[in-house]
Amino acid sequence: MKDTPAFVPVFTYSHDMVRRLAAITAAREVILHAHLVPKWEVSVRREQLVRAAHASTAIEGNPLSLEEVSRLADGREVMASRRARAEVLNYLHVLEHIGRYRKKQIVSETEILALHRDITRDTLDDPAAEGAFRTVRVVVGNRRTKEVVFSPPAPGEVRPQVERLVAWLNSDDARRLHPVLVAGLAHYELVRIHPFVDGNGRTARALATLVLTMREFDTRRFFTLDDFYDSDRNAYYTVLKRTNGTYPDCTAWLEYFLEGVEISLSRVKERVLLLSSDEHRKAARGQVALSERQMRIIEFIHANGSVKSGDLVSMFRISRQAALRELTSMMEKDLILREGDRRGARYVLR
Repeated sequence: MKDTPAFVPVFTYSHDMVRRLAAITAAREVILHAHLVPKWEVSVRREQLVRAAHASTAIEGNPLSLEEVSRLADGREVMASRRARAEVLNYLHVLEHIGRYRKKQIVSETEILALHRDITRDTLDDPAAEGAFRTVRVVVGNRRTKEVVFSPPAPGEVRPQVERLVAWLNSDDARRLHPVLVAGLAHYELVRIHPFVDGNGRTARALATLVLTMREFDTRRFFTLDDFYDSDRNAYYTVLKRTNGTYPDCTAWLEYFLEGVEISLSRVKERVLLLSSDEHRKAARGQVALSERQMRIIEFIHANGSVKSGDLVSMFRISRQAALRELTSMMEKDLILREGDRRGARYVLR
């Protein structure tokens, strides 16, 4: 790899990119310095993990819903094919243990192959293709429209081009760039090379996450990119095709990538701000650890001003008696107050 010329990214800073980088940095600071009870922090981290696993596998055709992915993450069974379950569980496992794929703050070809192997374990027709560079030609296509987006390099070019990417990721030039730009460039370049027969998108998004982890951008592990891409898959494929037409200039991709980072991080920021608000800090007095259900009830009250037992019946599909028990428990913890009597009673934050 020493004699392989390093990949040199080409892009132009636009006004939108500069503005988004500033917004991303500001949102990150809010998240890193927000006060969260440990159990709430775990809850946010788990929520982002589940959303990432659902979105990243859905982009590539996995049929499981967000609720089903959440159930799998909890160790429960869902009615789905073995492959569909394995894709989700593999991606969950990789994201949960993303720190294992870094070695002395260096990205290596070995780690990229390990990411792919663990992401595709027991999901490919040929097990030998797991964690191995492709030896056949492939095309990148939009799974929904069946449109060919672009044709990646020939098999013989795969390893040399991955080596060029790895050399750049470990260079001083890359270390001087904003971590989000490095993650975006790593994501695009791996998708463009398309070094594997399948699982390239998931591996590229995991590589971007690894870059952000190595650069200590996401020290609380709240960050996820996948949701944004899944929200408009046609836009994802459109910008890939557009950038391939201007390559090596990756400006179009980075503008899109930064938009996704800003939107995704803003959502996390709003949730963290909600959980670290004055009411939540009061609720957390003495490090009171709330259940996931109780956190959702507090969020419902924030959004609607109050909650009724019937709302809990609908939200959690529980009996009215169970709903009343939950609300009584929260009153005993001095989290909420009851206003009114009997079936018309509503509950507000104390």
